[in-house]
Amino acid sequence: MTAYWLAQGVGVLAFLIGITTFINRDERRFKMQLALYSATIGGHFFLMGAMPAGMSAELNALRTLISMRTRSLWVMALFIFLTLTLGLVKLRHPIELLPIIGTVASTWALFRCKGLTTRCVMWCSTACWVTHNFWLGSIGGTLIEGSFLVMNGVNIIRFWRMQKRGIDPFKVEKALTEKG
Repeated sequence: MTAYWLAQGVGVLAFLIGITTFINRDERRFKMQLALYSATIGGHFFLMGAMPAGMSAELNALRTLISMRTRSLWVMALFIFLTLTLGLVKLRHPIELLPIIGTVASTWALFRCKGLTTRCVMWCSTACWVTHNFWLGSIGGTLIEGSFLVMNGVNIIRFWRMQKRGIDPFKVEKALTEKG
């Protein structure tokens, strides 16, 4: 097996892990699954030689787990600084800015937003990643981010409609947050 196909295999594994991430209404489960996906896809990017994307994805995994414990502005600022510093150092092509921009946006969302707003900012972040992954030639990365774009978009519309009918689609999340 060549290194290329090993890298693509890890990308497909990430696809399988991440496919149901945005269906979760439980914020804790959503973030845990997102972190596992990010760590796996980060390995894929490193194997593909896409260092800025790999660093951004691995920082995403760590950031997502930490955002479960704190919403501190200092912690958020640290992750944004690390993303910019580590990502920009290895930048070789302008399109490699997209995962960095996407990571900064999703960092802000995970630390400063809740519910539907989180999903909307994450959707914009996903648009950055899917564009980058297609350019890179990442089969699993393009499949998963394309799936995230569609699935999260559908769920944003579904959750928005629920809110318009007076139903709080994140009630599970709020109940768990109040307990913890």
